[in-house]
Amino acid sequence: MSVVTVGAHIVDVLARPVESIPAGQDTHLLEQIRVTAAGAAAATAVDLAKLGVPVASVGAVGDDELGDLLLMVMGRHGVDVRGVVRKAGEQTAASILPIRPDGGRPSFHVPGANLGLSTADVDPAVIIGARVVHLGGMDVTWGLHDPIFHETLRAARTGGTVVTLDLLSNMPELMPAARAFLPFTDHFLPNEEQALMMTGAADAETAAAALLAEGPTSVIVTLGGAGSLVATADGVTRVPALDVPVVDTTGCGDAYCAGFVAGLLDGRDVLAAARLGTAVAARVAGGLGSDAGLDGLTIGSFERI
Repeated sequence: MSVVTVGAHIVDVLARPVESIPAGQDTHLLEQIRVTAAGAAAATAVDLAKLGVPVASVGAVGDDELGDLLLMVMGRHGVDVRGVVRKAGEQTAASILPIRPDGGRPSFHVPGANLGLSTADVDPAVIIGARVVHLGGMDVTWGLHDPIFHETLRAARTGGTVVTLDLLSNMPELMPAARAFLPFTDHFLPNEEQALMMTGAADAETAAAALLAEGPTSVIVTLGGAGSLVATADGVTRVPALDVPVVDTTGCGDAYCAGFVAGLLDGRDVLAAARLGTAVAARVAGGLGSDAGLDGLTIGSFERI
């Protein structure tokens, strides 16, 4: 498999546009409601599959209807879900997102089965056999905070596998454990808030430099509407966001990661891969849900920018 995504698997139920929660038993009519595969592993896997990249996903869902739905949605888009385990008695992680007219996305969330994913659920051969392993949400998959899993990542990298890392939450208490994955990571892609929390730095560039010193060959900090910055041993480069109408920002970070990984597989350097990530994220921002706007596209749909 070209890519294996490991980590958070979530069902998102999204509705737009939502200006307020109805009082009492009132009903507000909306334009659109969608159910999507979400989470830093599942959403990235679906986006990669839509771009034509062979991808398998590893994670945990509950033995419930939401788990059935999530696996169906991922499989329908071409993701190999044989590595997603079912946890008896657990609920599949899920979020309800009322999307504001400006694209903002408050959420109601149940962590569910993601918290039960452990090293016993992960086949080391799947990790070691991938060209790229994308760790999505190591801050919330506590069962993988294990030296055994770290050694699997070390073995994979020794064999030529590239490891990328993204986080899911903005909870300060979860950042220290996630930081332990940096020595086993080639490319780290936090958002600005996560990078600042992990380092205590006052700005994104200082944070990126501090994180770069802990092992990755690049740190790419996403900055929302301000774009992203790419830090390597050669210095820091700003990559501007594309000016597009924003419908929903859900999953833009996952889309950025998918585009970045796809760019690496396409032979692009880190900066060019970041630009591809920017373009994929911009497409997703133009629709509802973490995979919006990617139907019918391939890596070749995006010129080398």
